[in-house]
Amino acid sequence: MSISSSTHSSSATGSSRRLRPDQLIISSVVPTGSRVLDLGCGDGLLLRHLMDERDCLGTGVDADTTELITAAGMGVPVLELDLDADLGEFHDDSYDVVVLSRTLQAVPRPGEVIRQMARIGRLLIVSMPNFGYWRNRLRLVCGHMPVSRDLPFQWHDTRNVRYSTVIDLEAWFADEGLDILQRVSLGEHGRPTRAARTAPNLLAGSTIHVLRSNWTPVQQSS
Repeated sequence: MSISSSTHSSSATGSSRRLRPDQLIISSVVPTGSRVLDLGCGDGLLLRHLMDERDCLGTGVDADTTELITAAGMGVPVLELDLDADLGEFHDDSYDVVVLSRTLQAVPRPGEVIRQMARIGRLLIVSMPNFGYWRNRLRLVCGHMPVSRDLPFQWHDTRNVRYSTVIDLEAWFADEGLDILQRVSLGEHGRPTRAARTAPNLLAGSTIHVLRSNWTPVQQSS
């Protein structure tokens, strides 16, 4: 379902000051003037920033109507779609960049989502909490499920249905035929640190991966 967007108001001004540190990093690796598809766009702040500061054209996708209304109120073009079921609505190579920020762990069918992303755009940007972070390991050793800045929910009310370490995540990207162009390892407060960069599987609370799609159309047999 499409939600109409109005001309953005002054509330969009200074959106960069309200972005999370990881969103600012994501915005910095999006090429200027790109066509951007933001999956799990939430309130649309990242896409609004990309439109204002990076001269991008974009579309936000989410299943949360309340969040989409907020995004639309800032002039962000949005669609209400199910990421697991509805990404086939987008044409092949219809965007330059597809962003999936802190959402992959919450989708039931991550393989389908990542393959659709690779079909839709050539550059993929994926951020993901790291279940192998040392504080998460310590909580497990102490008999508790991890709760942290990057995994902020209790086990009984979490929206997250998938957990991964950095090692497992990158192995999965390789299995899906994606090339890792860049990894940004974020520390406890969501900013890059030398320690997280040195030992990401242990010391990164989350990561941002910039990936290249190698998708090619399936040849139809005559």
